[in-house]
Amino acid sequence: MAPQRWRTHMSAPEGTTVHSGGNWAASAAHRLKRKRRVGALRKMATTLPMCVVDYMDTTKSPEEEDIAAAIRAVRGRLGDKVLILGHHYQRDGIVEHADYIGDSFMLSQKAADSEATTIVFCGVHFMAESADVLTHDKQAVLMPTLRAGCSMADMATLEEVERDWPTMLERGGWSDPALRADPSAPADANDAFLVPVTYMNSSAALKDFVGRHGGVVCTSSNARGVLEWAFERAGERGAVLFFPDQHLGRNTGLKMGLEEDRMPVWIPAMGASSGLDDARIVLWHGFCSVHKRFTAEQISEFRTRHPEGVVVVHPECPRATVEAADADGSTEYIKRFIDAQPPGSSIAVGTEINMVARMAKEHPDKHIECLDAEVCPCSTMYMIHPAYLLDVLERLEAGELPNQVVVPASVQEGALLALERMLSIIE
Repeated sequence: MAPQRWRTHMSAPEGTTVHSGGNWAASAAHRLKRKRRVGALRKMATTLPMCVVDYMDTTKSPEEEDIAAAIRAVRGRLGDKVLILGHHYQRDGIVEHADYIGDSFMLSQKAADSEATTIVFCGVHFMAESADVLTHDKQAVLMPTLRAGCSMADMATLEEVERDWPTMLERGGWSDPALRADPSAPADANDAFLVPVTYMNSSAALKDFVGRHGGVVCTSSNARGVLEWAFERAGERGAVLFFPDQHLGRNTGLKMGLEEDRMPVWIPAMGASSGLDDARIVLWHGFCSVHKRFTAEQISEFRTRHPEGVVVVHPECPRATVEAADADGSTEYIKRFIDAQPPGSSIAVGTEINMVARMAKEHPDKHIECLDAEVCPCSTMYMIHPAYLLDVLERLEAGELPNQVVVPASVQEGALLALERMLSIIE
C-alpha cells in the first residue's frame, strides 16, 4: 500500500509540489522521538551561521556525535535502496554521510543513474527538482528540509519572465522560437530570435519555460558551449536571454569576445539598462549573494601577503573579480585546480566557505584560504542540518516519504527538453 501523502504548508517554487507525510502505522515511540527532535529543530531553525565560526574546527559536540552515529546506523539498515547526495557547499556533518559529493548537475546525473528507490538530496530546492525531472517515476526525491531554497533562483520567477518576455521581443525586434515548427532548429540567415538560456540554478518551472521556447539549460562548466549553441539558434540578428545569474552570463560573454555594451541588464518590470538594438545577450538582473562578496581588492590584498600565490574563483563572481583572478570555473573545476597545485602553494579561493575549508583540510601541505575573511556560508545550504537528515532517514525507515519534491508532469516535459538539449551539446 502506498504511503499516504498530503500537501505541505511550506513554500516551494512555482510548478512544484512538495509532500511532507507518510504512513501513520509508525510506532507511537517513534512519533514521540520525532516530536522531541522536531522541537529541537524548530529552536535552531532561525539560527543562521555567524561569520566568526571556525570552519577548520571539526570537533563534534556529544550531541553531534550522537546524531552522526544514529545516521550511520539507520543508513546501514536502509541499505542500497537509499542514495544520499551532498553538494560541495554542505557542511562536513552532512558530507560525511553522502554517497556522492559534487555540483548540482553531477549529483542529479548520479540520481538518474542510481537503482535506489529513494534519493535524499542534501542541497537546495532547485537541485532536488532537477533530480526529480531526471529520475524515473518509481524513484522518490526527498530533502532533509524543504526550507532550503536559493535566493538567486528566486530572483527569476516564471511570473516575472512570462510578464516581461513579450516586452523584450517587441523592444528587441526579435521573434519567439516557440512559433517555429522546431523551436530549437538553427536559424536561417535573416532570422532574429530571442533564445532563452537558464542557469541550472533555477526553478523547474523556469526550465519548463525555456524548453517550450526553444532554449536550453547551462551549468557554470558548459556555459560557453551552450551559448554558442544558442547563438546559432538566435541568428546573427538575434540574441540570448540569460538568467538568473547576470555575472555568469557576462563573464562567459566576455570570454567569447563580446563587448559589455552588447550585454545589457534587464531589470524585471523596469526594462533594460541600455538599448536592445545591438544586444547579443540580455542579462537578467540576478546574482549569488555569496559570490557577489568577493572583490578585486581582496585579491590584491592576498597577493600582497602571498606574492607567489594563485587565486581561483567561481564565475558567479563579478567581472572585476574574475578578471583579477588567475583562474575561474565551476566547483568541480575549482576542486581540480586546487588538487593540481604543488605542495607549498598558497591559494585563495572565491567560493562558498564550507568547500574552501574542506579543500584546506584535504590539502594540509598547501595554504588555502577564502578570499573574504569574514564570508558566511550559503545560508540556505546551511539549513541542511544533520538532525534534519536523521529525521528524514528515520521516517523513511518507518514507512513514510517525508519532504518529497515532485515536479508535475506538465512542468517536467519542457524542463526535461531543456536539460536534454544541454546533454546533446556536451556529449
